[in-house]
Amino acid sequence: MNASRRPASAPRMSSVLSSAFAEVPVIASIIGPQRLQNFLGAPARVCILASIPVGQLPNIVQLLGRADKTVFVNVDSCPGLAQDKGALEFLKTMGAHGMVSTRLSLMEKGRPLGLLTMQKVFVTDRSNMRRSTDAIARGGPDLVEIMPSPIVARMTPEAKRAMSPFVAAGFVETAEDAAAALALGAVAVATSDPRLWDLRRDRLGATAPPPPSASSAP
Repeated sequence: MNASRRPASAPRMSSVLSSAFAEVPVIASIIGPQRLQNFLGAPARVCILASIPVGQLPNIVQLLGRADKTVFVNVDSCPGLAQDKGALEFLKTMGAHGMVSTRLSLMEKGRPLGLLTMQKVFVTDRSNMRRSTDAIARGGPDLVEIMPSPIVARMTPEAKRAMSPFVAAGFVETAEDAAAALALGAVAVATSDPRLWDLRRDRLGATAPPPPSASSAP
């Protein structure tokens, strides 16, 4: 099936992300500003900001940038943030490194602005899987966020290749959950549980292979 294969021009994972995930293969999902201090003190280097009002985003993004964190913003969930090119330009201006969305149109607008793109997909059945792989092939995101994480174990090798590099999210509650997702091909897991934000790859042992070689992208 053609939709199960990404085009030859699809991006490989950027060097920034590859370096971060080589040490700590965890993305901190920060839902609201309450957990910011936890993340600032954690070894995890990549985060997704969600449910943060647009007026608070610039200060938070700049604070995390000064701490050498790589910041994605979930465009779909931040109150007051439009879902258009102007919103992405706003994120770029404030210093965000990337954006997360389920919307194909935003994937296509983000890369020309120099933003890393993460396309979020919810896999609920086989027909949904086909639609998701088709959208990913068209959007060519830097990362795919697959939800929920347990579904990765039910995906075919072809589907996982079509969605690579991918992050597993949802129901990642223990180190064992993270190790299982990494063993199935995820380059990282995303979780809102601060207890997992210090989960170093060497603690996961042989079940957690290193991320694929980085591209020359920033």
